[in-house]
Amino acid sequence: MPFTLPTLKDAGDLKGKRVLLRLDLNVPIENGEVKDAYRITSSLPTVNTLVSAGAKVIIIAHLGKGKPEESLKPVATYLRDKLPIKFLPLRDPDTKQYIEKMRDGDVVMLENLRHSKGEEENNEDFAKYLASLAEAYINDAFAVSHRAHASVSAVATLLPAYAGPLFESEVKHLSQAFNPEHPFLFILGGAKISTKIPLLKKFVGIADHVLVGGASANNFYKAKGYEVGKSAIDADAMEGLEEYLKNPKLIIPSDIVVMEGSKEKKASEVAASETIVDIAEASVDAMKEYVLTSKLIVWNGPLGFYEKGFTGGSKRLVELILGSQAKTIVGGGDTVALLDSMGVTNKFSFVSTAGGAMLDFLANGTLPGIEALQR
Repeated sequence: MPFTLPTLKDAGDLKGKRVLLRLDLNVPIENGEVKDAYRITSSLPTVNTLVSAGAKVIIIAHLGKGKPEESLKPVATYLRDKLPIKFLPLRDPDTKQYIEKMRDGDVVMLENLRHSKGEEENNEDFAKYLASLAEAYINDAFAVSHRAHASVSAVATLLPAYAGPLFESEVKHLSQAFNPEHPFLFILGGAKISTKIPLLKKFVGIADHVLVGGASANNFYKAKGYEVGKSAIDADAMEGLEEYLKNPKLIIPSDIVVMEGSKEKKASEVAASETIVDIAEASVDAMKEYVLTSKLIVWNGPLGFYEKGFTGGSKRLVELILGSQAKTIVGGGDTVALLDSMGVTNKFSFVSTAGGAMLDFLANGTLPGIEALQR
């Protein structure tokens, strides 16, 4: 582990202390009910550890973009089935009074952090308010730690600050990609290739093979001179792709699926009226040798248009990976949701709760949240 991070082991006796616990509880909610509780259940062991230690736990988190109607109340309601919890307004005189009267082992959750503009602005006054509620701070929200927001960055400089177990585990496992066992296969899916160029540049140097799929591959088809029809293209990321195509480590799927009729065809034969929506199973099967001989596989982002139900290529890749002996690290919200729907999440070596934070950490080797804890 290349980082020296203060962790819960360094926090000493927390009995009777008010602990500000930053969690990632940004989960999908429909009709007032939590639809995917993976991030919540992942965070529960940390909460229970603090409760058992006699700490007074103050949970802070965000939801969505911070619209007035985006409330964490459904999350608090879900958690009440697991532990006694009091849901409080974010910034209210009664909130502070209630927290001051908490007993050892009590748990409260504050309303959506993004209801305050000070959160995303990393505002010092807002950070001071949060810090005034507690005597120690724990960041167990690795998935949001690529953002220099008040609850991630500024507040960590105002209180004794520690990495939580989830945070620590993310850093430990993802760091394996920096000095990997070989052969090492890196799989990059999803969309918006412009945000992933630093990652691609880094890992074509580290990995033995890099597979680019999902909408991210469409830019490479266009760079090859192929027709991409109505497929999603990241217009800001065409420059320089030809150089990557010369690298023998880079693998772009030769067979794809188009939306029109869900037909499989060669990527070089897409018509102007068609839309690329998935990697064909033939392209996944062509990866079999690389998958089965790898000692480390890191995968972020689905290989198809997940939101529209094009998951065939990704599911075929999951089946191949499960037949390998490699260490397997997977991340990205849609990728994790896919594994969960297949009931195979626990069959991977490590499943990251992070999407963008995973990509930023792998690309840059650090995050604002890590740097705040190190300070």
